[in-house]
Amino acid sequence: MPIIIDGHNLLWSIQKTGADSGFVSDVRLCHIVARYLKLIGEKGEIIFDGAGPPDKSDFDYVDGVEVFFAGPGADADSAIEDKIRASTAPKGLTIVSSDRRLQAAARARKAAAIKSERFWAGIKKQFSQSDTAKEPPGKRHGLTEGETEQWLKFFGIKY
Repeated sequence: MPIIIDGHNLLWSIQKTGADSGFVSDVRLCHIVARYLKLIGEKGEIIFDGAGPPDKSDFDYVDGVEVFFAGPGADADSAIEDKIRASTAPKGLTIVSSDRRLQAAARARKAAAIKSERFWAGIKKQFSQSDTAKEPPGKRHGLTEGETEQWLKFFGIKY
């Protein structure tokens, strides 16, 4: 199910919550979303308002999400609405924006709509679940004396 994200709307939602430490730039957001989409096995697009920065090379290295700018003087909402209208399978789309206009456009074509705050909460939850893999105790505490002796003996090192 392709996910189409209103980039500046999501950035604004992240900043509004204030719960996240550090500044999330547009480029960093793209990398975070790309990592999330890879984890959940989805494809997606992020569309930002306007023409974007003059040098867009930082966006070239975002793997796993397509990044678009609406164009000079254009807004992402209109570009996303066009994508919803042009879709041959709108029921398979998920639109991420807290903008009522986009939510209504998604519902009109039976596409899923999710508010930016909820989407960001889902990203954070997914990352916290995937980061909780158990580390082996030896990683933090090192080998026991007996384990060290076994390895030294195994490699024929006299101690």
